[in-house]
This record gives sequence, C-alpha cells and structure tokens, in this order.
Amino acid sequence: MAKRKLTRRQAWRIKKVQEERAARANKREERIEQNNDNLGPEQHGLIIAHYGTLIDVEATDGDNKGQITRCHMRANLGSLVTGDNVVWRDGDPHGVIEAVLPRHSKLSRPDPYGDMKVVAANIDRIVIVIAPYPEPHANLVDRYLVAAESIGIEPIILLNKTDRIDDSNRELLSTWQQRYTELGYTWLQVSTTQQQGIDDLTGYLANYTSVFVGQSGVGKSSLINALLPDANLRVGALSENTQKGTHTTTTAQLFHFPRGGHLIDSPGIREFGLWHMDAQTLLEGFVEFRPFIGHCKFRDCAHQAEPGCAIQKALADGDISQERMASYRHILATLENE
Repeated sequence: MAKRKLTRRQAWRIKKVQEERAARANKREERIEQNNDNLGPEQHGLIIAHYGTLIDVEATDGDNKGQITRCHMRANLGSLVTGDNVVWRDGDPHGVIEAVLPRHSKLSRPDPYGDMKVVAANIDRIVIVIAPYPEPHANLVDRYLVAAESIGIEPIILLNKTDRIDDSNRELLSTWQQRYTELGYTWLQVSTTQQQGIDDLTGYLANYTSVFVGQSGVGKSSLINALLPDANLRVGALSENTQKGTHTTTTAQLFHFPRGGHLIDSPGIREFGLWHMDAQTLLEGFVEFRPFIGHCKFRDCAHQAEPGCAIQKALADGDISQERMASYRHILATLENE
C-alpha cells in the first residue's frame, strides 16, 4: 500500500524535523561518549516507560534486579517502545541503552504520514477494552481484531463499566457478546465500581504480557488501579456533552502482576488505521471468512456481486453476519481511499 502523498510544505517540514532529531541524537551521543568512563558493565533490562528522549529501564538480572533507571539510548537503535528487552549500562545521572534484543511480537499502527509506529513489543495478548459509554463502535473493535489476527496475537474483548449498562445499550451489547463469542473470541465483563469480574480478569492475565487498547474514556486506567492499587493512575471523566473520554494516559507503561505476568497500558486512541495492510491480509483478518477464501469462481474476485463468489454465498447462508461484512467493506474502502 502506497504512502500518503505529501505536499511540498509537509515534505519540507518532515525533513526539517528529521534533521533536528538527528542533530539532537548526535549531541546525546557525544555526551555519552564523554561520560563513557563512568558507565557500568552491560546488563539486561526491560523498557517499562518511554518519555521522549528518556526511557525507564528495569534491570532484569544482576545485583540490582528490579531497579528502575532512567536512560538515554544510542542514536542508531531506531525506535524503542515499552516491552522491549535491551542491553544497557548504568551511569550518572542517566544510564545508556546500548542494544535492543529481537522482538517476538509487536503491535503497530500507521502514523498520519503512513509510516508504521510500534505501540508495544513482546506482547502475548491484546485486551480490547470497550464500555457502554462512550458508545462503542463495532468497526473499531473489528480493526483491533484484524490487527491482532495479522500478527498472530490472541485478542480478547473486555466490557468494562458493566454497572452502566441500561435499556439503551443492553440489547446491543448482548448481541455483540453473542456474535464475538460465536467467532471464538473470549469475552470478559468487569465493573471496577462494583468490584465484579476483577478476579476472573486477573486470573486470565496472569503469566502473560498483555496490552490494553481502546478508545479514550473506556476506563483502562481505572481497570489498572483495580488490578494494581499501587499503580495510582490518573483517571479522567467523560465529557458531559459528547460522552467521549479525555486522554489521561500519555505514554505506554508496563506494570507487573504479583501473581506473574505484565500489563502494558497504551494511550487511548479513537481510531486505529489499517491502511498499511493489503486487501488479502484484511480479508484473512476476519476469521469467519477464512474457510471460504480461495473458493471463488474467479481468482480476482472482489467479493461484491461476482458470480460464484464463495464469500457472498457464505453471507447468504448465514455463515458470515451482515454486520461483519459491512465492517469489512468499510475498512476495505478506507484502504482504497487512504
């Protein structure tokens, strides 16, 4: 998929920003070299938070295991994210990240310029958090599911704030639960206000590295405070006018569960672009489509109104829901437009 076409001014601004970043990186590298004699031996660590040019690294071996040190990073390491395993050296006032170890998985999304941005690394499960308010959108949930399927990470759908289910949304949420569980996805429900479902969620997340994703205001920070009271994250209220959330998480952070496992909280996002995908990858991201892929009469079938389309027949037979087909077509249209 081609990147978005930039105007001359946009291209100039991007080039200028890149040059400024390179200059800052060179200055940091010079300072690191000047203080090289003060750096300790190489050791392994885990990135637990990222603050611009400074990164919090937790030591994972040695005498200082568990200690958190704020670090710079070498200029040639590329983009580092929460969840990355690294090699680093202690220093005063900051340590230095020397190398990043291979990732076994990563969750990425395109930025406004079409370049891929990694959100979190080395994750085992993607927890898609929704709530009765702000109003959930099936298309956003399906985007997360497609993203998870495309990288082979198990997704689950977590309905938070069940205490806010009312007559206006009860039937919709019940329909969603039936639809997604029939597709084989795990559906969990919790209420931090009523302390319901917390133990089930804790048990499900134990011994895995999971990432919370979802639009702003669905209560990800409140969930983490319920799961890990010592985290004490700031919680934002919904807008009274729009019932949409305000951004309270500004950087991805990693937290440890006492029973084992880790949790990465990512900044809330209201859109999750998939325009880096091709049409075939998108098609395969809808799990119920897979048994019918490759069985159409024509190899270049667009699954619209072509004769002998196996996807259309599955839709007519009820093997594919109208709602999921509409979601697929909507996402496909965004790929073609963007």
